[in-house]
Amino acid sequence: MSFNVGTIDRVLRVLLGFALVLWAILGGPVWSWIGAVFLVTGLFKFCPAYVLLGIKTNKA
Repeated sequence: MSFNVGTIDRVLRVLLGFALVLWAILGGPVWSWIGAVFLVTGLFKFCPAYVLLGIKTNKA
């Protein structure tokens, strides 16, 4: 598996994902659990949607 998520994209995904999951835990709306997807894709540096769309933010 090759990485397709760059550094800036990764940092933003992890921060947004963490914030949304924390909000969900603290009683936010159910849709805020979507933050788990951002968190996982940021941590693994791979986004399946990017493969389908032909996007690659990782320059290496």
